Amino acid sequence: MKTTTMLIVFCFLLSWNQAIAQSENQKNYRNFPIVLTLQFHALSMPIKDMKSNLKNVGFGIGTEVSHNGSHNWAQQFDIIWIKNRGIGNGILFSTQTAWRPMVVGNVYSEVKAGIGYMIGFRPSESFTQKDGNWISVGKKGKGMLTLPLGIGMGYYNHSQNMFVSPFLGYQFMLVKNYNLDLPFVPQSLLQMGGRIHPDYSKLGEN
Repeated sequence: MKTTTMLIVFCFLLSWNQAIAQSENQKNYRNFPIVLTLQFHALSMPIKDMKSNLKNVGFGIGTEVSHNGSHNWAQQFDIIWIKNRGIGNGILFSTQTAWRPMVVGNVYSEVKAGIGYMIGFRPSESFTQKDGNWISVGKKGKGMLTLPLGIGMGYYNHSQNMFVSPFLGYQFMLVKNYNLDLPFVPQSLLQMGGRIHPDYSKLGEN
């Protein structure tokens, strides 16, 4: 857990320094948008049993910082509440590097990868044996290293005023320590949301 947390914090600090170092004359992107998402979770192999994703609706919030002062190369930071009645809920903290080449007009594609840490909770009350007796441990879960890899597409049309950039995405994740018999367990997220880009320059105006 400590190693994963340190990596996420390091990526955030590095991105923060890049955001400060970027020239103010960059006009096609604003750092630190507010990213709001709906997240549809499943325990499945990539692109399989996608109907089960729609049964498990969670949500996420995050932000991002550009690596080059533009929209097409960014570092994302997300906190996601995973809702799944079958295997248990969870909270995912992650950071990913995203590349977004423009496809046509203002439509872009996206490929991203990174690292995360998931805190998973049991779907129902669990028990452990101690001194010959079964003792309830509630729904307490465990922390798990997570390796996310995603693809997506969206719409980006920069404005000098506040604007929203909608997007759709699919994320495949390898979760370590979920099962004692397997080194990594596959999970997936269908994602839809928007990046709200406020005009931060107006915050200091009277």
